[in-house]
Amino acid sequence: MRLLSLLRASGVAACAAAALLVTHAPAAMAAAYPDRPIRLVVPWPPGGATDALGRILAQQLGTRLKQTVIVDNKAGAGGNIGTAAFVREAADGYTLLMATSSTNAANPHLYSHLGFDAQKDFAPVAFVASIPNILEVPKKSRFNTVQELLAYAKANPGKLNYGSGGIGSSQHLAGSMLNHAAGVNIVHIPYKGSGPAVSDLLAGQVDMMLDTGSLAQVKAGALRALAVASQKRLPELPDVPTFDEAGVKGMYASAWYGVVAPAGTPADIVARLNKELNAILAEPDVRKTLTALGAELAEPQSPAQFSQFIQSEIGRYKTIVEQSGAKLD
Repeated sequence: MRLLSLLRASGVAACAAAALLVTHAPAAMAAAYPDRPIRLVVPWPPGGATDALGRILAQQLGTRLKQTVIVDNKAGAGGNIGTAAFVREAADGYTLLMATSSTNAANPHLYSHLGFDAQKDFAPVAFVASIPNILEVPKKSRFNTVQELLAYAKANPGKLNYGSGGIGSSQHLAGSMLNHAAGVNIVHIPYKGSGPAVSDLLAGQVDMMLDTGSLAQVKAGALRALAVASQKRLPELPDVPTFDEAGVKGMYASAWYGVVAPAGTPADIVARLNKELNAILAEPDVRKTLTALGAELAEPQSPAQFSQFIQSEIGRYKTIVEQSGAKLD
């Protein structure tokens, strides 16, 4: 009988220990994350705004997590190639994506075959920043103000043109928005990337551009900024008015950026990454660097808030894309 009692007692103790292990397993797993390098996929070529933001975050996140964060550029098809490859990765927090307004809001309305579902294939982690489009003209342009440019455009329909990084790009959609908001007809000239478009703008081969990535050329005097498509002036361009101030109401066009994980990533890992990224974005040196890129920094968002934002942007871009008439297959 004593032996039986001992066996029963040891069995109860074993069950209790097993239950304790199960109860604390998620906490132990969360504490162990990350135990190997993390990959941050940037679905655009090196050198652009998405790549610049991704590299800043990767360095800072690696320091905070005490692990290497590798930036992996997978460009092509307007960001779709890298994004489609990303959603097939394991949902374990070791592969993240720099999501953008192009890939995760505009492209679902531009492409018939994305290779991913923008509403179901992602676990939003953290909103990073937005970069407003800036209306820029060559330094030798006849136009010194938005009013001068739009007055000419109204009097001469189809005589002015604007460059973009391609059909459906943020520059194209911003130009289409300006046409509708101001009631003008400025002709779209698509390029194979924003780099060639900016080069021709600098050379005076196109009349204007609504760009997010050429603030350095504006500050150097190679381009003239006439307006910013944001609700308030940029700290880096305090003398450049918003479109609202220039009389074009509701002309808001920005490219936004954030970090997402594959759908199904454990909530505790998403929460940990959100906490770390928001802490990084609160660092004064990081904020200064992002502001120098022309970025607008928002209040920290939870994963749920970022998810709601993405869903609203998918709906908003449906109208923007339909107005532009752009469609890519």
